[in-house]
Amino acid sequence: MSSMRLGVHCSVGKGLENTVKEAVALNCETIQIFSRSPRSWGRKEFDLQEVEEFKTALKHHRIFPLFVHMLYLPNLASSDKKLYKKSVDVLIDELKRCRILNAECLIIHPGRYTSGSFETGIKNIITAINFSFSKVSAEGGSASGGKNETILLLENLAGGKTDIGWKFEEIRQIIKAVKDKKRIGVCLDTAHLFAAGYDVSKKGFDNTVKEFDEIVGLKYLKLIHLNDSLGDIGSRIDRHTHIGEGKIGIKGFEALIQHPKIKNIPGIIETPRGDLSLDRKNLKKLREIMR
Repeated sequence: MSSMRLGVHCSVGKGLENTVKEAVALNCETIQIFSRSPRSWGRKEFDLQEVEEFKTALKHHRIFPLFVHMLYLPNLASSDKKLYKKSVDVLIDELKRCRILNAECLIIHPGRYTSGSFETGIKNIITAINFSFSKVSAEGGSASGGKNETILLLENLAGGKTDIGWKFEEIRQIIKAVKDKKRIGVCLDTAHLFAAGYDVSKKGFDNTVKEFDEIVGLKYLKLIHLNDSLGDIGSRIDRHTHIGEGKIGIKGFEALIQHPKIKNIPGIIETPRGDLSLDRKNLKKLREIMR
């Protein structure tokens, strides 16, 4: 039987107390949040009492791990010096905020090289990660005791335009150059995976898992974003849709969730949001597959 811990991306817009209420209402076993607005460079300082109550509530309801997704504005591959500096500053700040939250992982999109080159872009990503780790050392208490070493997760991209990190080889290149291997990992997004041309089907997913393991290593896989894809395989179109309503289909998710090397990795849904009934419907489909 699969033991994948399932959850959704929960809103923090109405306060961390409501974030937990939302997670409990959906029977989440794990959650993902933004630590700030995803579309603004500015942010507020945490209310530390609210944070402590949030951590206590997560522990009480056995909701773990806590994943934080970095906002959308930074681009660590940018050749624009001003944007690059702002992006690195945000990464450093987000790692610090993850420490305060006791978040196990911080998810980032590696970046796009846009007006620069691939070589410069990937070098910029590597430099940003190593520099950020040097500025935010792995220290401080965690919920499980010991050091709070927030793991930075590289999310695979769909392969649009000048994306870096849509091929397993590109993810490997970044990880290989990161000095502190204990603090780096991968989040595989199923819609991105499919759009990039990797097979997520009953017949082909095992080959995709083997390819990832051979090129990157399954030891680095810490999270799966569970999203169906509106685009065809290899389309490089990043369009998420509800579980079973896209080109991956229920059979694809059966192959993924029931795979012996994947089934214990936590899964977060990032399907289009409306009211909680949509999230509840997607979670129900996945839990039926698990049973």
